Amino acid sequence: MNAYMAIDQYGQTFHDLKHPRKDLMDRLGCQHADKLYIDKADGSIVSAGYVIAGLWLTVYKVTRIDKPA
Repeated sequence: MNAYMAIDQYGQTFHDLKHPRKDLMDRLGCQHADKLYIDKADGSIVSAGYVIAGLWLTVYKVTRIDKPA
């Protein structure tokens, strides 16, 4: 199963998110979330997280680093 984390605009982190939107809304005590969009260097626009309770939360997928032995 995928694991996610989020960082808000103040540097506060939220770890161990299995379902990012739902888990963040539960932790922040809110029932509404808007998508957070960012512009990429190539000019495209992508969804990178959520705006919940006045916090701009960028969501990251956490993966294990596998190095060859």
